[in-house]
Amino acid sequence: MNPSAVSITNLLYRYAELMDSGDLDAVAALFAHARIQVDADGAVILDQAGILQLWRAVVKIHPDGTPRTKHVITNPILDIDEAAGTATCRSYYTVLQQTEDVALQVIAAGRYHDTFERVDGIWRFGFRDYSMFDLKGDLRDHLGVIGGNGG
Repeated sequence: MNPSAVSITNLLYRYAELMDSGDLDAVAALFAHARIQVDADGAVILDQAGILQLWRAVVKIHPDGTPRTKHVITNPILDIDEAAGTATCRSYYTVLQQTEDVALQVIAAGRYHDTFERVDGIWRFGFRDYSMFDLKGDLRDHLGVIGGNGG
C-alpha cells in the first residue's frame, strides 16, 4: 500500500479508536479542518465544535469512560490524486456494543463518504458525509437521543 493510502486509512481507524475510547475531544480534533454533513439532504453541515457538541449531547458515556462500543471500519475504496494532494474514500462502518444491559451485538451499520486533503505533507479530513446510517439495532445504551446517525 502506498504511503498516502496508509495515512488516509489510518485516519479512518484513528476515528474508530478515539470514539471507542470515549475521547470525544480528540475524535472531534480529527475534523479541525473539515465539514461534516449530518443529514441526508445536506442542510446541516457542522464544523469541529458542532460535531463535538452533537456527540456530547447524544453519545452515552458509561462509568468506565467509554461508550462501550467497537467501531469497525471496512472496505475503504480510495481514490488518491497525489499531484493535487486530494483524495476520496468510501467505507463501511459497523458498531458493536456490550453493556450491563445489552449483550454483545451489532447496534448500527452504515457508510462514510470522506474527502481528504494533504497540507504540508500531512493528510487530514476535509469533509465527511455522516448521514448514511443504513441499519439500526438496539441503540438504547449508545445514543441518548435515538434517531440520527449511528456511527
